[in-house]
Amino acid sequence: MNADNRRLDWILGGAIAALLILPWYKIRGGFFSFGWIGDLFTKSDLWPATVQVAIGRWQLWPVLALILGALWLRHARPSGADRGRWLVWLGAAGLVWLIAEGLAIGTRGWNWGLLESMFGEVAGQPAFGAGAVILAVAFTCLISFGAAERGALKGDAFILTSISMLILLVATFVFYPILSIFTGAFQDIDGAFTTEGVARNIVDPKIWSLSCLIGGPSCGVAWRTLFLALCTATATTGLGLAFALVATRTAFPFKKSLRLLTILPIITPPFVVGLSLIMLLGRTGTLTQVIEGATGLEFGRWIYGLPGIWLAQVLSFTPISFLVLIGVVEGISPSMEEASQTLRAGRWRTFRMVSLPLMAPGLANAFLIGFIESMADFGNPLVLGGSGGVLSTEIFFSVVGAQNDPSRAAVLAAILLCFTLSAFLAQRMWLSGKNFATVGGKGDGGMHAGLPRRLAWPVITIVTVWSIFTLVVYTMILFGGFVKLWGLDNSLTLEHYAHAFGITWGEDGLRWTGVAWNSFWTTMLIALIAAPLTAAVGLLTGWLIARQKFPGKAVFEFVLMMSFAIPGTVIGISYIMAFNLPPIQMTGTALILIMCFVFRNMPVGVRGSIAAMAQLDGSLDEASLTLGANSGRTLRRVILPLLRPAITAALVYSFVRAITSISAVIFLVSAKYNMATAYIVGLVENGQYGVAIAYSSVLIVVMIIVIGGFQMLVGERRLRRRSNPPAAKEATA
Repeated sequence: MNADNRRLDWILGGAIAALLILPWYKIRGGFFSFGWIGDLFTKSDLWPATVQVAIGRWQLWPVLALILGALWLRHARPSGADRGRWLVWLGAAGLVWLIAEGLAIGTRGWNWGLLESMFGEVAGQPAFGAGAVILAVAFTCLISFGAAERGALKGDAFILTSISMLILLVATFVFYPILSIFTGAFQDIDGAFTTEGVARNIVDPKIWSLSCLIGGPSCGVAWRTLFLALCTATATTGLGLAFALVATRTAFPFKKSLRLLTILPIITPPFVVGLSLIMLLGRTGTLTQVIEGATGLEFGRWIYGLPGIWLAQVLSFTPISFLVLIGVVEGISPSMEEASQTLRAGRWRTFRMVSLPLMAPGLANAFLIGFIESMADFGNPLVLGGSGGVLSTEIFFSVVGAQNDPSRAAVLAAILLCFTLSAFLAQRMWLSGKNFATVGGKGDGGMHAGLPRRLAWPVITIVTVWSIFTLVVYTMILFGGFVKLWGLDNSLTLEHYAHAFGITWGEDGLRWTGVAWNSFWTTMLIALIAAPLTAAVGLLTGWLIARQKFPGKAVFEFVLMMSFAIPGTVIGISYIMAFNLPPIQMTGTALILIMCFVFRNMPVGVRGSIAAMAQLDGSLDEASLTLGANSGRTLRRVILPLLRPAITAALVYSFVRAITSISAVIFLVSAKYNMATAYIVGLVENGQYGVAIAYSSVLIVVMIIVIGGFQMLVGERRLRRRSNPPAAKEATA
């Protein structure tokens, strides 16, 4: 009982402080700049909610009334099921009212004419600020605390609050932006409802035309994007499987080198591969000139278009398919293959009838990842697209180009989202209800069957050729930063690195004179903030899904993982549409970049946490709870130390993705907060390839160093006792 009242006192105290002290509305320069304190008595937008009510903002009266009602409950009724039920209703009513009045009233009054005709004119309001955010958190906690007092989930307030806060965050930063895409398509520039933009764009031949099938110049952008994604997914899945088979089922002598190749695309900015292909296979590329000189053939500009984009995407995403498939290939029980050969099936028949069908989940996941990555890819199509754009680049130019057509961008984003979600749902439906388990509780000391000769030699040849080609491409990336002008003047120079990262020493001390320093430091700061937040949210969510039972858990998990299927381009445009106007206004700030990274990369942390939790016996949690620790303490002192590998993986992945992401970031950067990838895209568009590659090389080196730092900071999981502790030594002596 005392614990119930204590946590209720804390949250109500914070709510009252927010109502009396904190600015209710958004501060233009940022809350933590604290420059607004000097204008506190002169600008009404900086006043707290209680003063806003006094000057006529009647829409805030219910907020005050609901908090007063919670205070009355705290002192008038003891904790229990009855008070808990009222707290749940008060919290839910507060959240609903905040959402309703925030969406209904904009900067110039009512957002919809119907409300103005019903209730008359109302004064406009800015976006929500610190006070409103604290109240939203307080109302969410009232719901979870009330549910705990009613006995939900054994009265565990920590679990209930964690679930409630995650639902609030996912609704705000995943569902609300996606909903904004569809609503934005039906609004004109003034926010009024209209179907003109959707009607014009949904039947646009530039999107849906199939004229290329009957001899026309090209098909619509939707079909080009879908065709490219299918080709990329097929190629990356096939090559990834070939690499996995060579690494596990052959005597190939360079198996460790194959695994090292998987690191390169993960830490490489997404458009750098496209740049390297231009240097190698472009009109004045090295390989192009060699072939033309030897054969007299002219290759022209074939690299600019779908063939070049496809080649760049296969180079970029094949190692990711390899990472997915190698675990699946290794996980097939050798006893299944041995049983097939015992029944006189040859190696080829065993592979085709036993091994390959058991790889179906991995192949489906690899194909889905390749499909979604191709759909979401922005950097390679921007560099190599030429006149044949894809949906991601068309969305970009619809927003920032001369046409400035938000309705078209919304329609294209909706089409892209439908493609990826369809693939995601099709994959889940195909695998649902099927059992591919081959590893049981029995010991299995057999060896995997080697590849049949008719398959081994072609696979080894393909892998060898592709590996050499990949190394050549990445050599171009490194070498391109040290030549003056690729293809025209190949003399060595450090000019590009000096231009990007120059440092001088003057009378006033050290000066960062390189043009890339501002975006570099901004990128590092935002990535280092986003990485631990992403890991924390992902690991907490994974722990709840793996260890707790609550209504709607399956839907909750599916919704979280569905965010993985949303392309980055859609995320970027949805954040612009959702957070450019009240009630939540974040465009042009670092916060919108951080939130984008957190909820874009969170599913990886969730899956990593669930996989790691599957290896930890539930009795560990139960023992801690039996000894009197609550769920929060159990998570902090027992579970987290055993999840260090998962923590490291989540930190590394979220940090690297924050640095290398481009498809969503390109919409969200600003002059003040310009990320490295967006800056490099500007260099590429201006033809400064040498500086762009030099910048990318520095990013790759920095990421390797920071990854090593994360590994040292988190440390290793210790599971074994010392075989002969000091006390034992003394006893035996």
